[in-house]
Amino acid sequence: MDDKKYTPVIGLEIHVELKTKSKMFCGCLADYFGHKPNTHCCPVCLGLPGALPVPNKTAIDWCIMIGLALNCKIPNFSKFDRKNYFYPDLPKGYQISQYDKPFCIDGKLEINVDSYKKLIGITRVHMEEDTGKLIHSMVDGKDVSLIDFNRSSVPLVEIVTEPDFKNSKEVKIFLQKLQQVVRYLGVSNADMEKGDMRLEPNISLKITGEKSLPKYKVEVKNINSFKFVEKAIDFEIKRQKEILESGETPAQETRGFDEKKGKTVSQRSKEEAHDYRYFPEPDIPPIKFTDLEIDSLKKAMPELPDEKFKRLQKEHSLSEYDSEILTREKSTADYFEEAVKIGKDHNVLPKQIANTIINKKINVNNVLPAELIKMIISTTQVAAIDEGELEKIVKMVLDENPKAVEDYKNGKTQAIGFLIGMISRKLNNIKLDSQKVKKILERHLN
Repeated sequence: MDDKKYTPVIGLEIHVELKTKSKMFCGCLADYFGHKPNTHCCPVCLGLPGALPVPNKTAIDWCIMIGLALNCKIPNFSKFDRKNYFYPDLPKGYQISQYDKPFCIDGKLEINVDSYKKLIGITRVHMEEDTGKLIHSMVDGKDVSLIDFNRSSVPLVEIVTEPDFKNSKEVKIFLQKLQQVVRYLGVSNADMEKGDMRLEPNISLKITGEKSLPKYKVEVKNINSFKFVEKAIDFEIKRQKEILESGETPAQETRGFDEKKGKTVSQRSKEEAHDYRYFPEPDIPPIKFTDLEIDSLKKAMPELPDEKFKRLQKEHSLSEYDSEILTREKSTADYFEEAVKIGKDHNVLPKQIANTIINKKINVNNVLPAELIKMIISTTQVAAIDEGELEKIVKMVLDENPKAVEDYKNGKTQAIGFLIGMISRKLNNIKLDSQKVKKILERHLN
């Protein structure tokens, strides 16, 4: 067996469904999930003869916002293209997509991987329409494939990265960050269980030190979880290494991931761009953007996770750890900031609020920020108790616990903690000024 070392070369194609009200090229409702099959359709998304597409402006704006969030350049000129292929879930026999003039190009996104940071190149972010959905079922005792066209022509953004990943961990961290960015923008739920975000890694191996890319690549299609994408990549690296070490070259192909067996399976030979016979979409004129239009989209964008992370650290003196947890979900970050505003009037510090949200795993959908502040105040308020009453209780506890008193006098100073606990119990566990109680106890004991 050859002992040459191989370096993985991994790139990603990610499809993100946008949560616009209507579909990409018609007025049908885009919210199809869980609805009866073929109830969100019209002549346009069914590809009937003579039906003409009209682009959804909101979907295009949101696609550009994703590009801006990924630090892409936005060209002033763009167009739609026809991607021709024949598959039952594609009613027109072609998909309206983008080829050589996408909406967004040349971006980058920085990720933090344990001890190092890494910049991942974004080749392009483009707009297309989703396909229908094949449902494999049994009718009259026969295995059949049925088609639900509710998903057909739902707005779909495709994000293509450079082959900058070296392992499955980097891929997972990037995908989690991308999901976070898309959710912060409010343009997609990016819920992988519902198919809002679908992952397709391209994997190949090169001999370590070689500059050129490998002469083949294997694409694994439609993975719907971070865990499965990691498993698929790790399996492919092992499989391809074994093929290369035997002196062969892995086939350029499209594979699927078998979740039950934890391995990839061959589906078909991988197509090249020319196989799709792209040409400009004749029913949609080219689209031009002015710099002013692009600037106005930039200004309309919300604060993104990295910006919020840095601001929370700076404004509220939070640690990196606290800021990272609070900004994972936009809803948690917004909740924290609302609680900080309320807490200010009650002298509750941002750090106390952050600690409570993180340590008590507060469900931000069930507990109002004002209720959280009340909770913090009640657990930190020291009870005001009459000094004479406290003296009586201290004497009572000392009389009832002669062994602890003896232990203390014999040098076991930790016994005082036990006595403070007994005093607290007598007062129904209300929070006491422990330093004050300790002083009274020491006076009596000494």
